Order: sequence, then structure tokens, then C-alpha cells
Amino acid sequence: MNYKKTEIKEGINLHKIDTDKFKTNLYALFIATPLNRETVTKNALLTAILRRGTENLKSQEIISKKLEEMYGAEFNCGVEKTGDNQILKFYLEAISDEFLPNQEELTQNCIQILFDIVLNPLVEGSGFNKEYVESEKSNLKQIIESKIDNKRAYSFERCIEEMFKNEPYGLYKFGYIEDLEKVTPQNLYEYYKTLINECKIDIFVSGTIDNNKLENIVKENKEIQKLKPRKPKYIVNSEKTEKRKVQKPNIVEEHMQVGQGNLVIGLDVNSDIENTKFIASVYNAILGGGANSKLFQNVREKESLAYTAGSTYKRQKNVIYIRSGIEIANYEKALNTIKKQLKDIKQGKFSDDDINNAKQLIIETIRSINGSQDGEITYYYGQELSDVFSSIEEYINKIQNVNKSDIEEIAKEICINTIYFLRD
Repeated sequence: MNYKKTEIKEGINLHKIDTDKFKTNLYALFIATPLNRETVTKNALLTAILRRGTENLKSQEIISKKLEEMYGAEFNCGVEKTGDNQILKFYLEAISDEFLPNQEELTQNCIQILFDIVLNPLVEGSGFNKEYVESEKSNLKQIIESKIDNKRAYSFERCIEEMFKNEPYGLYKFGYIEDLEKVTPQNLYEYYKTLINECKIDIFVSGTIDNNKLENIVKENKEIQKLKPRKPKYIVNSEKTEKRKVQKPNIVEEHMQVGQGNLVIGLDVNSDIENTKFIASVYNAILGGGANSKLFQNVREKESLAYTAGSTYKRQKNVIYIRSGIEIANYEKALNTIKKQLKDIKQGKFSDDDINNAKQLIIETIRSINGSQDGEITYYYGQELSDVFSSIEEYINKIQNVNKSDIEEIAKEICINTIYFLRD
């Protein structure tokens, strides 16, 4: 296996992915913290503030110049929602040492800058730089306000919000304007110190670097040495932890100036049988995972009821989302046709070809993971957060072992939770 995990301190781990497929090394640092309304907006703002400057590199322009001197290294950051956790993500990509024209310690420099940005921010007095905070608050406000511009993405977010109302997963990853207005340079910095001292931190490095050398670089870094061991607060979400009470479907209809209707249906997978996530993945692929799926073939092609029709399985929350762009007048017929596909699978009305096509689609996707450094890091970090480890080959084997009776069994435990429709 090309993956190795090492504990640096309690709550702080180093993950190394050995690969010689690329001429670059990818360095990443992730901070995981439970989603909650009090901090979701601050977390989204923090990534933007931290990239603006450090105590050593006091502006974004200086950081960019330093990266350019490092053979065009690139830095990026952002925030994601993974299960009931909000993840602050920081990436730095640079050419591998072995391809440098001169003998240099580029790896060490990259790790130093990454840690400097995340762990040694620019502080003025008792808070972050006021100009940077106000500027990034304005940028984040625009991001939150523009959520409504993409009606397809907006409808998906609204379905999640309704399905998980008053639950952490229902929160928007970029936060809320009314909470943004309460943020000051001082209270944001105080929150940052709590975050850095208490939360789960994972460092990933993908590329060709000697493991012992890498561990020494990380352990000897002065910013890492300042960090204390911690019992990190984060939420383990998996198909084993997520089982919801069966209820009558919640139907939500929203009206806007739109020419096309957006229908999103949230399904609960109320099963915690062994290998649920693998069976549910195959079920989802049969239902709406590709061009051979039930939704695509029957809702879009055969009945011509939809411009788009597909489904996505979110294993961290053990839910499936059906998404369809339809003519508004076709709502009832499209909904009934979708329900028929759910019923047909429940009754075993699917073929061996359907199963094989579904497995092939999933396996091709899994095999493509190690085709990108970011893909591999994302895969192993997902394993880390779910606390259930499967190598890529083990994952493929478990998909291949799914049979028709497994799918029929899980189909009986799948029910509609929320129907969201955005219309004129």
C-alpha cells in the first residue's frame, strides 16, 4: 500500500501517499470542526483571512511572490462540509525536488510556508488585520448572496436544508450574512486560537519524499512544535452512525422567476447492515448514477420529462439525492415516474446488466482516484473522518461482491424524506 499514517501528537496526524506518477508534490493541511451555527460563518471567513498574510509574509502579494520564486508553486484554500463537520482546507502544490535544476530543499520550504499561513497568521494588536477582515467579509457576503444565482445548486442546498432542518448538516457551508455582521478582528482571532488548539488537524503529503525525512521536517517545524496535543472534537459520520426515523415525506414548494423547474428528492437509507455503503452505492448507480440508470433511461429518455435526471449517494449521512430539471407542467408526471423507479427496484425489477453497469461505473470512478493527487488525498481523508478504513482495492472488491439480494434488501429500507420543487 502506498499510504502511511503517523501520529505527530495526539489529535495531529501526518498522512503520506507515495506516488511517482506526477512531477509535483501536493501538501495539504485540514482542520475539522463540528458544524454549528455559532461558528460556521467564522470558519468560512477564516480561510480567506489566513491566506492574506502571515507574521513572516505580511500580504498576499508577498506570499505570491515567494511562491513564484519556488518554481511557480501554487497555494489554494477553502471550506467544505463533510458529514456533520466543517473542514478548513489548505493546499500547496510544487515541483518535486528530484526535478529541480539545482539541489534545493523545496519540500521543506513548501511545508514551512503552508504551516506559516495556517499556524502563524498576521496579527495586529489583539486581532487580525482590520482591512483584511473587512475586505473578506465583503467577499464572503457576495458569495452567500450569489447562492441563489445558480438555481440547480440552490435547489439542492434547499433540499438539504429542509431535510436536515435544525440539524448541523442543514447549515450552509459559507455561513450567514446576519452572523457575518457580528464578526470583528478581535473575536475572530480569539475563535481562531481556540480552533487551532482544540481541533483535529491532518497533514497530507502526496509525491516522492522519503518518509523519515518528511516526518523529521514536520516534527521539527517550530509552528507544529507550538501546538499542544488535544482530544479533537469532530463528528464521525458513516452508514453505521446515520439512521433516521421514518416519517411522512416533507413536501416543500418554492416560487421564483424561473423558466425551468428544479426537483430534488431526499431519500433516507435506513439500513446499518454490514457493507451498507457499498450496497447503497450500487443501488444509487442503478437508480440514477449514469446514462444506463433507471432515472436517465425512463424519466429523461423514454418519457422526455426531464432535461437532467440523476442521483447522488452521500455516504457520510447515508442519504441519496435525486436531482431533476423539468418542465414545470411535468411536475406530477415526473414525480410519479421517479417514484415508480424506486418501487421497481424495491420489487427486484432490475437485471444483471443493470448491476454490472452500475458496478463498472463505480469501479471506473474508484480507479480514477489515484489519477490525481487531490483525488487520493480526498479519498484517504474521507476514510480518516469516517473512522472506517478501506484501501482502494478493498473498496473495489466490496463493490464487486454486492449481489441482487443485497440490493433488494437495502431498497426496502429506502424511503422518501423530502420533496423540494423550485417553480415559477
